[in-house]
Amino acid sequence: MNDFGLPPQPPRRISPVLIAGVTFAVVFLVMWFVTRAHHNKMTLAAARLVFTTHLTAHKKTTDPAPPPPEYSPISMVMYPAPLGKYPAYITAPHTKGVKYPAIIWLAGGFDNGIGDTPWAAADPSNDQSARAFPEAGIVTMYPSLRGGNNNPGYMESFYGEVNDVLAAEKYLAQLPYVDPKRIYLGGHSTGGTLALLADESTNQFRAVFSCGPVARATDYGPENLTYDTDDDNENRLRSPIEFLDSISTPTYIIEGTDGTSNIRSLNELQSANANPLIHFLPIPFQDHFSELAVSTPMLARWIIHDTGPKFQVKDAAAAALK
Repeated sequence: MNDFGLPPQPPRRISPVLIAGVTFAVVFLVMWFVTRAHHNKMTLAAARLVFTTHLTAHKKTTDPAPPPPEYSPISMVMYPAPLGKYPAYITAPHTKGVKYPAIIWLAGGFDNGIGDTPWAAADPSNDQSARAFPEAGIVTMYPSLRGGNNNPGYMESFYGEVNDVLAAEKYLAQLPYVDPKRIYLGGHSTGGTLALLADESTNQFRAVFSCGPVARATDYGPENLTYDTDDDNENRLRSPIEFLDSISTPTYIIEGTDGTSNIRSLNELQSANANPLIHFLPIPFQDHFSELAVSTPMLARWIIHDTGPKFQVKDAAAAALK
């Protein structure tokens, strides 16, 4: 008997029909939210809040990040990401007691890791080191991402990696020698695509530079992706072209016009764009790789001269953007 003098009642079982109904409602709401995003009624950040990706492959690399050379201005740090602490390279400031502008640089490739590219010798025809930034006195961070360098998690092909980039920005902003109001984001190839998706998910960066991106993750081919590419919702939330209106930061999309190049993607993005904050810069006589030797020194100059209340381009080459 209970306190009311009644016999105890057996625990109630939840009806399978009710469970099925709730499950259907949740799935319906997620699809509805993502569909609204497709029609430009939601930002990418809002669409990501109600969506969970489902991976069809669980890939990661196990090669550790190599230590930088002794006496190098580059050091290795561990930054806190959503799934754990990940290695990153970061360049040292020239003078103590000064706050410097900083850039996060996302390398190309599909392994989500970092290697010796920042300090290895490279020919100008294919120099992916982004060394122009540290050489100009800009603090430069090269983060690894989930699934790379034996990091926790798996490669999510431009989905969870966005959260890693945003975590890298938070880490960089709290460093005593970094000006938190002058943090930039840049990347090349797949790194350029990821930079755009991060750009569409936050307003924390001073400006964003995307070199050689694609309009949609599926442009890389399903063999390079770890999710179901037949799922339109999965594809949409990895497609920069779908959320250009979400960008609230000055953004520059750059690519060489010749040879092996993603210039078609630049043109497609430009044709779809109605956002005045996004600018497009085709680099003539350069390809997907050689354009970096032209663009990164130019971008470094822009950053160094960007000392006003808002980002402004102060470079003769800026005329090409108008």
